[in-house]
Amino acid sequence: MQNNNDSSGEDELIRLLLKRQSELNSLLEVTRAINKNTPTPVLVQMLEVILKNYLQIGKFRFLIEKDNTFTCISKYGGEIEPPLALNQSWAHLHKIKAPSLLSDHADTLLNKYNYFIPIYHKNKALAFALIGDFNTSGDMLNNDLNFIQTLINVIVVALENKKLFRERLQAERFKREMELAVEVQNMLIPLREHKEEGVEVGAKYLPHQDIGGDYFDFFRLNENEFLWCVADVSGKGISAALLMANFQASLHGLAAIEDELTTVVERLNKIVIRNTKGERFITLFLAKYNEKTRKLNYINAGHNPTILYSEGEAVPLKLGTTMIGAFEELPFLNEGEVDLEPGSLIFNYTDGLMDYELQSKNWSEEKLLEFVIANGELSPDEFNEALMNHINSVVKGKAIDDITLLTLRIS
Repeated sequence: MQNNNDSSGEDELIRLLLKRQSELNSLLEVTRAINKNTPTPVLVQMLEVILKNYLQIGKFRFLIEKDNTFTCISKYGGEIEPPLALNQSWAHLHKIKAPSLLSDHADTLLNKYNYFIPIYHKNKALAFALIGDFNTSGDMLNNDLNFIQTLINVIVVALENKKLFRERLQAERFKREMELAVEVQNMLIPLREHKEEGVEVGAKYLPHQDIGGDYFDFFRLNENEFLWCVADVSGKGISAALLMANFQASLHGLAAIEDELTTVVERLNKIVIRNTKGERFITLFLAKYNEKTRKLNYINAGHNPTILYSEGEAVPLKLGTTMIGAFEELPFLNEGEVDLEPGSLIFNYTDGLMDYELQSKNWSEEKLLEFVIANGELSPDEFNEALMNHINSVVKGKAIDDITLLTLRIS
């Protein structure tokens, strides 16, 4: 009789050792797969194979937490519940921190399962599993539940690490994109100050973030003419910066071969359409001044009107067309022409100058015209500085977009 008992005990010990060996082998295979950066669907499939074939679990639901809700990423066996019903079952389970029996649960969905397996990290629920059609009992039950919890926990940690890695990679990509965009834009931003016999130019660029969508340019075309442009490209980041780079190259190329501003704007519109497929657009003010004839020709393409100050009066320059890049063919196109008096001040800006978090009755386009009239005799740099000081004193709030100021004094 003693021999039979000893033999039975040895058999149970051998069975337990073999079971533990199988569990370790399963964990080892899953760990190897994780170390090889195996895709999530394959890891989930490995989990299902172990549960079905090794533990003989007939019904399984595996839910992962994301943005304070649970998403089912693995399910087999039994009648499949609606996703919302599975997610709502957490309301009955969130206080349970260890594997627990469900067959006597009051909830009609949960009592169709045998056990609940929670996965927590520092009191934060990361995932949970529902197990049904599982017939293990007795001494092996706790061992099996602990093994299931360990196995699921290993996979959940791997998925969390994958998520953190993707987020870190995305952050690094975004950081590098911003660095590249800043480099591109710094190459595009021209002079801050330019002075020669016929014209004095002052510029101020205040990006809302590291990289903005504003662009400005000023360059001489020939002995008698110079051209300038102020523009606002929709969007941010490297794609907007590359669009600005392409726009600048196109503008310089077209200005060198085309005399008519209308032709330049029409061709710029086609170039932007071709490059962006209508997904981005550009507002701009483009002007050309002839020092010999004293004629200023301009086109305002959906941009904030440039202000011309002369002999105590301020006039907004509004003639032009719509933004470019929005229509295959511009619906209308008008070119403005003005004779400039000596000493005229021309103030160009982008819409960030008018957009602040907390708008004030002390700041509007009418107030801007009043400021130009009151300060139109200042030099370009002095004018820009005085304007920003004035805004900071009358507007309560921060700018919500890039601000570009480009001011010219024509002798």
